[in-house]
Amino acid sequence: MERNRQTAKPLRLRKQENKNGPLLVYAEGSGVNLLLEEGCYFKDLSKDGRLHPYEDWRISPKERAADLAARLSVEQMAGLMLYSDFNVLPASLAPVSEDTYFGEAYEEGKTPSWEVADRQYEFMMENHGRHMLVAQIQDAKTMVNWNNSIQAMAEEQEFGIPVNLATDPRHTLDMSAEYNMASGGGISVWPESPGLAAAFDPELARTYGRMTAEDLRSMGFGTLLGPQMDIGTELRWMRYRGTFGQSPELSADLAKAYCEGLQTSYGEDEIRDGWGRASVNAIVKHWPGGGTGESGRDAHFDFGKYAVYPGGNFKEHLKPFVEGAFRLEGGTEKAGGVMPYYTISYGQDKTGENVGNAFSHYIVNDLLRVRYGYDGVVCTDWKVTQGLEPKEGLPGRCWGMEQETEAVRHMKGILSGVDQFGGNNHIGPLLEAYRMGVQAVGETDMHRRFENSARRILTVMFRLGLFENPYVEEQHTQEILHAKDHKEMGYRAQQRSVVMVKNRNQLLPQTKRLKVYIPGKYIPRKVDWFGRVSEAHWEQPANEEIAGQYFNLTKDPKEADLALVLMDGPDSGFGFEQAGTETGENGYVPISLQYGPYQAKTARRESLAWDPKTEKQGGRSYYGKTVEAKNKSDLDMVLKAREEMGEKPVVCAVNMMRPCVVKEFEPLVDGLLLHFGVEERVIYDLVTGRAEPEGLLPMQIPADMETVEGHCEDVPFDMESHCDDQGHLYDFAFGMNWKGVIDDYRVRKYKRK
Repeated sequence: MERNRQTAKPLRLRKQENKNGPLLVYAEGSGVNLLLEEGCYFKDLSKDGRLHPYEDWRISPKERAADLAARLSVEQMAGLMLYSDFNVLPASLAPVSEDTYFGEAYEEGKTPSWEVADRQYEFMMENHGRHMLVAQIQDAKTMVNWNNSIQAMAEEQEFGIPVNLATDPRHTLDMSAEYNMASGGGISVWPESPGLAAAFDPELARTYGRMTAEDLRSMGFGTLLGPQMDIGTELRWMRYRGTFGQSPELSADLAKAYCEGLQTSYGEDEIRDGWGRASVNAIVKHWPGGGTGESGRDAHFDFGKYAVYPGGNFKEHLKPFVEGAFRLEGGTEKAGGVMPYYTISYGQDKTGENVGNAFSHYIVNDLLRVRYGYDGVVCTDWKVTQGLEPKEGLPGRCWGMEQETEAVRHMKGILSGVDQFGGNNHIGPLLEAYRMGVQAVGETDMHRRFENSARRILTVMFRLGLFENPYVEEQHTQEILHAKDHKEMGYRAQQRSVVMVKNRNQLLPQTKRLKVYIPGKYIPRKVDWFGRVSEAHWEQPANEEIAGQYFNLTKDPKEADLALVLMDGPDSGFGFEQAGTETGENGYVPISLQYGPYQAKTARRESLAWDPKTEKQGGRSYYGKTVEAKNKSDLDMVLKAREEMGEKPVVCAVNMMRPCVVKEFEPLVDGLLLHFGVEERVIYDLVTGRAEPEGLLPMQIPADMETVEGHCEDVPFDMESHCDDQGHLYDFAFGMNWKGVIDDYRVRKYKRK
């Protein structure tokens, strides 16, 4: 469809109150008018002057969805089954972007930041797409105006189906640079998931869910790709920071509370069964658990595509789903969506297949749909149907189906029980899959299969009230995003998330204003997902203005009363080095949780999983190979501080991407704080006693890498924990406050017996 910048219409919205019903909002000139029946107003989305069941907000979302799904063409149903690739607003913010606007590149000053890009327009108009993932956003004004523009475009089309926008989590420091711009940088900041788990408080997770829903709905989002509920049994996994830690029970309780907070509407906002205009649909991930990648490797990459279960503990990883997200209170009953992970759950498919979870009929249909009765939306992770060639800077992840066509992958997913395909902008492969399915199972069954997916997808949209009002207002958005109570709740959660594991001679808190030395930090060269290079450099990890509110800072350790070392956990890479294959080796290397050199002398001599098409049996072993953390300089920073400070105290605060081996430096420090992503002033609050540490370890801190190598990827708590020079064992549920080791109701409830 051709677009013309000169004929673009200004957006004007009309509103209609209902005395005992929802506010109706629609775009002037969209073709939508109002219908009045029995004293109630309805949007004539079909534009034919008749009130159809799907337009009647008095009946249930499921009935409305069934009515509309039955009216759609195969092409329109296929469009609903698409979940778009990443969208950034404007396109100029993207690291890799081919987006144009009316055929031209984005030009600041000429093109509004909220203009709908040609790719987005094509997705909606030509491919009937109605589900879009939004990543980076310039500011709240951009988000509000862009949302309203695309909703008006959608409203003009047959049936007036609105757009359901999705986002990844936006409220943590790791996401701040990429996602928080929607609020001009002012959105509240919360700890990462292990930090939330460290509070051992499901009510905090529920509060976080409610606040997240408020923020997201104010921006126009109806769906969150989360929470990530994988049990963190494998400490080396790069996505450990997205888990609620090692405990199946704690993970299930937190997942349940978070989803309840996220999805439940109350009072006038409720439409039916707890769902409503304040709800955000949760797509929980990753079914059937993504935290068991062999040796910690991740399934975003071919070298990490296998999940293994040497402890025979597959069923335990279902607990956060079947005992958490699928047992919700407050009316919504279950998470609205489920996302399978990229992994091949090696040897778990009862039919003998070893394919990615989204392609497995056993994993999705037999297990999720039949055994656990799940009738919500199943959405694949992004780009599982794409081939291995990069698109938008990233390759596909079609594990176990690499040799098949894109259409075959879609058909395999559909027949396995998948409803939506993440990262797919085009209906072509879906329509081809439909034709192939007709040949395989017949027209009637294949049409019913598409209609069932459309029904599930539309049910979510009706539950959220999007058909009555998908629009948002900038003033309201700004008020919500900058709400003082949101910021205060997030900050307090950060304080509660820090775990103090060492406090020699009750060194902390230091309530007097001290002269403090905070060492400079060396940042090694990095290459991100999109190939962008950040060269090695030195930086000061502390903001001097903020730190200066707590301490008298000095750059000379000889003058200091105390050294405060701000560290990041060790990063040794993803477990594979392409350069190694050039010398005839397999390229696999250890993922180490320590800073210094580590040689894998006790690793498996043969891997548990391998690709029989391209590899010899057990050929993914890294036995005997050595690796060192890229940021070993963080360890050197501690060692140097200890030497420079002499007998004066040294306190370390470690930002853990995943649990790490602390024995390399723990004996040298007097105080040790472990956290999972907090603002630096939170650390200063704890050091100076403005807040007291409350956090408990949501995982074990391993004694050494040998115990890590010897454990089973699928089994929690099967490692030896570190014991410090004070005789404290850094085990699950260990933590300290000013009085000593914490032993409260949380410990008694969750600590393993």
